[in-house]
Amino acid sequence: VILATTTSTVDSGLLDLLIPIFERQTGFRVKTIAVGTGQALAMGEKGEADVLLVHAPEAEQKLVDSGVLIHRKLVMHNDFVLVGPESDPAGISKQTINTALKTIFEKRAIFISRGDDSGTHKKESALWKEVGLDPRGNPWYQESGQGMGATLQMAAQKAGYTLTDRATYLALKDRVELVILCEGDKPLHNIYHVMQVNPERFRKVNAVGAKAFVDFMVANETQTIIGDFGRKRYGEPLFFPDAAGQ
Repeated sequence: VILATTTSTVDSGLLDLLIPIFERQTGFRVKTIAVGTGQALAMGEKGEADVLLVHAPEAEQKLVDSGVLIHRKLVMHNDFVLVGPESDPAGISKQTINTALKTIFEKRAIFISRGDDSGTHKKESALWKEVGLDPRGNPWYQESGQGMGATLQMAAQKAGYTLTDRATYLALKDRVELVILCEGDKPLHNIYHVMQVNPERFRKVNAVGAKAFVDFMVANETQTIIGDFGRKRYGEPLFFPDAAGQ
């Protein structure tokens, strides 16, 4: 089963826990391709993956409406947070996300964007658009073109700010000198769906394996595992299960 997914599900360690369970239960083997959500959706659109686990609801819905993706199910959520050096050179601590971005823009503080059309990059772009600012082209606004883990490392090295999903940050926070400076605003909510590529569009996809993975991700046992993941190590879960009642 070819799974195209966002880097956060891999960097956080969640899929390292879940996939062996799925493989034992079903007999399928999973090939995980961790890329930005935009790339994962593009793979689905071309029939290059069997099943997707991503976090860009508007972009996902377009492919569902077009018939490329089917059996889209809500799996879990966490949230995005704005992180930066503890010294907080722009002074954004405890500001709302909109005010924080305006302050970063005005003070020309270093901001590291993923710049990779991932779900996180899509969210970041939407947040800049919401405040009516376009940081692209400014020397202080830099794009890593890489996954979340590498982007956090780059932000730490340059003492800059970046937007990250909370799960990846918590998983890597002991290795990056960055702290959460902005969190909790409604625009920072981060929702994950699982969906399979339509076998009527692409006959070579593994429809049976993809459906099995969708069912596995929303099963009660899996949802319990997701809700407990990270609690012991970090003192809080990295993701919150959402599939109940679907």
